[in-house]
Amino acid sequence: MIGIYLITLVFAGIGMFVQWRLKSKFQEYSEIGLTNGLSGKEIADKMLRDNGIFDVRIISVEGQLTDHYNPADKTVNLSPDVFYGRSASAAAVAAHECGHAVQHATAYSMLQFRSAMVPVLSIANNFMPIALMIGMMLLYSTGNKLVLTIGVAMFALATLFSFITLPVEFDASRRALAWMSQRNIVTAPEHAMAKDALWWAAMTYVAAALGMLAQLLYYVSLLSGRRSND
Repeated sequence: MIGIYLITLVFAGIGMFVQWRLKSKFQEYSEIGLTNGLSGKEIADKMLRDNGIFDVRIISVEGQLTDHYNPADKTVNLSPDVFYGRSASAAAVAAHECGHAVQHATAYSMLQFRSAMVPVLSIANNFMPIALMIGMMLLYSTGNKLVLTIGVAMFALATLFSFITLPVEFDASRRALAWMSQRNIVTAPEHAMAKDALWWAAMTYVAAALGMLAQLLYYVSLLSGRRSND
């Protein structure tokens, strides 16, 4: 079981580094005001209108980097730094979250697939930790693989979800950057900063997905090893 702890520790370290880098980038770019002087809320409103979306609300939510789009109630939720901010980082995040709203409005296939998985994944996540823990204990004490196999299957579903999230996030950033460039929302240097900030935001999802894949492969190797020894 030392192996799973080591994998978790390594990827937790990578995740912490990426998160630190993301926060430092956003802090750096938040101190550089946009040439056009628009706030994140104003940019979000403009992007939604330009894409013919008039039934999505833009609201401010507490916290830092808590920005997200909620397809259930059609809201673009922006943290105060983004909602009121008038910087390259605020513009990048606001436009990115609106990118998700555009995905929703245009029935982007990967977003639909991801949304369809949420109810099943929510149920699986409730039982997965227990199944994995009990399954590992049974595997080492009795050689029984059934419970661990069930837990690994649920973990595989969660891993799939994390990888499906990647194209959704990258596509939202692509839409955001393209729109900001086409509408002259940002200057060339501001566009470069927005792109850099969104790249580091995407890396948090990449690191999480790779960490889950590494853990999944570890669990699968345990099951395969035990089978080969039976």
